[in-house]
Amino acid sequence: MAGKSELNIRAEYLKLITDGVKTVEVRVGYPRMRTIRPGQGLTFVSGDQRVPSRVKRVTEYASFEDMLSCEDMRAIGGELGESREELLSVIRGIYPPEKERLGVLAIEVELT
Repeated sequence: MAGKSELNIRAEYLKLITDGVKTVEVRVGYPRMRTIRPGQGLTFVSGDQRVPSRVKRVTEYASFEDMLSCEDMRAIGGELGESREELLSVIRGIYPPEKERLGVLAIEVELT
């Protein structure tokens, strides 16, 4: 995944990124995600909208709970980040337990 890469993202989360609220994207440890490195370009795609960014850091956690204990929850989910339980529920709605077991990646980005 060297150089520029694309990640599909739900429209409501892309808006949080473009608004500067969401600076941490959460993914599970699929092999393709594990190749993401600081400094590389990452384009978020939702429908026909494309938002370029640059990866600042990638941090791996054993679980979503571990990640939420260390990361700024508002940087992950905007207003959802005001409630740990609600944010955890939303994330687990996207990634079931067998995916969480692959490891959890917090990818901090900045718009370019």
